[in-house]
Amino acid sequence: MSALVLVINAGSSSLKYSLVDGDTGQTHAVGLAERIADSSGATGILSHTGPDGHKHRTELPLPSHEAALQAALGAFEEHGPALADAEIAAVGHRVVHGGARFSEPVLVDDAVLAAVGDLVPLAPLHNPANLEGLEVARRIFDTVPHVAVFDTAFHQTLPERAYTYAVPLEWREQHRIRRYGFHGTSHEFVAGETARLLGRPVESVNTIVLHLGNGASATAVAGGRSVDTSMGLTPLEGLVMGTRSGDVDPALHAHLHRQLGWSLEEIDERLNRDSGVRGLLGESDMRALERRLEEGDPRARLAMDVYCYRLRKYVGAYYAVLGRVDAITFTGGVGEHAPDVRAEALSGLERLGIRIDAAANRAQGEGAFSISAADSEVAVLVVPTNEEWQIAREALQVVRAG
Repeated sequence: MSALVLVINAGSSSLKYSLVDGDTGQTHAVGLAERIADSSGATGILSHTGPDGHKHRTELPLPSHEAALQAALGAFEEHGPALADAEIAAVGHRVVHGGARFSEPVLVDDAVLAAVGDLVPLAPLHNPANLEGLEVARRIFDTVPHVAVFDTAFHQTLPERAYTYAVPLEWREQHRIRRYGFHGTSHEFVAGETARLLGRPVESVNTIVLHLGNGASATAVAGGRSVDTSMGLTPLEGLVMGTRSGDVDPALHAHLHRQLGWSLEEIDERLNRDSGVRGLLGESDMRALERRLEEGDPRARLAMDVYCYRLRKYVGAYYAVLGRVDAITFTGGVGEHAPDVRAEALSGLERLGIRIDAAANRAQGEGAFSISAADSEVAVLVVPTNEEWQIAREALQVVRAG
């Protein structure tokens, strides 16, 4: 049986795709369609990188996700590899929110589509686009099994004490208010890779995974199972992120409404789009933060201090949750490429057995690498995430099990 999986991640105005070997992780092609149904009337853009390693960029009308996927098929035919010859085993879909219903990937049928639609109130910015991607791809690839892989699924192992908010019973039971967590495919992949690098079964390893990108989250993983995570009902809770505030006083919304007359929608928009590093610095790019730090900008110094202080607090909290920590692993664009963030986030934790090697941290190795000091009781690693491979192999497992 072929191991090739077409992985699709449909956003509100974009569609990412990749052709991945679920057994080996080899990527045969990647692409991105942007400006789908753009409200300003801007022409769509399709970027496709095939086996030759060259990125082919085309501007063309993309009035819908169906048009975007059809354009992607044309790019496969023109630039390779031809999907007709690839014998795709499955189409794997990233779906952001699976609620409490989906704790593992599932074959997509009409009931699953209905359930994803039912979860739209929990993820109004993401699930509608994911649902559209599912429906479009099923029409186009009507003879291939489709598998939904949920960002929240890995966190369904959280114990009740960790996912329960101290809010009225009616909110919890009727409105599904609880901690769900996100970035699950990344956390699961990285926890598995951490165990492999340590040469131990994943069931024997306790890891704190720090997924740091424009979105950021921390997860305590005990023996391969998520037992606590920083994002909650929505991706806004937890760490300081590129444009998201992370943890704030829950009464902030009411205070801003009373003082400024802002609507809840306006406040939510500002906390998601104009806060985090952007709110502290005026821009969200961590490379700009590093540059301005070197220039001695006090706003940059405060932004770095707040960002790393929040990380350090979560590391300490999750050390207490796990009791024993075997590894702390950084991943994501910031986690993989910002040595100053790694160093400052773990500074002062030597009494917990966490020590990094300054030279190894600055060396920026290729692929996964260790930054632990020789006398560190806790391994400190940098592991590139590969959510597409994780989705591909989970999709393969479902298809092969069926």
